[in-house]
Amino acid sequence: MEKLDKKAFSEKIFDFENEKEWKYRGTMPAIVDFYADWCGPCKMVSPILEKLAAEYEGRLAIYKVDTDKEQELAGAFGIQSIPSLLFIPASGPPQMARGAMDRAGFDKVIADVLRIQKDEPTKTQE
Repeated sequence: MEKLDKKAFSEKIFDFENEKEWKYRGTMPAIVDFYADWCGPCKMVSPILEKLAAEYEGRLAIYKVDTDKEQELAGAFGIQSIPSLLFIPASGPPQMARGAMDRAGFDKVIADVLRIQKDEPTKTQE
């Protein structure tokens, strides 16, 4: 997981200051976690995101934006409550979810919105 400031966000995700229409700059689907260090629900989501980052390495980018440090960026996306999660498919419009999610919720959004399927388990021969 990578923490983004306004400059990195503009380079890797979306140049919100110069673009009017959404244009994702990345090449793989992404999740952006808008959080704050003092936020209890954010602390519950963080370990789930860490596991997802490891499981989907090379297929899903996960970023974090500290809303206390990046208030302009949070304002540009209308972040009023945290955690807020921006789900960005490789193509098409992003979707925002407000509030903490459990692992099952993330798995559903990753499959349905980001269109990434979990690797099928290896079948053992009997």
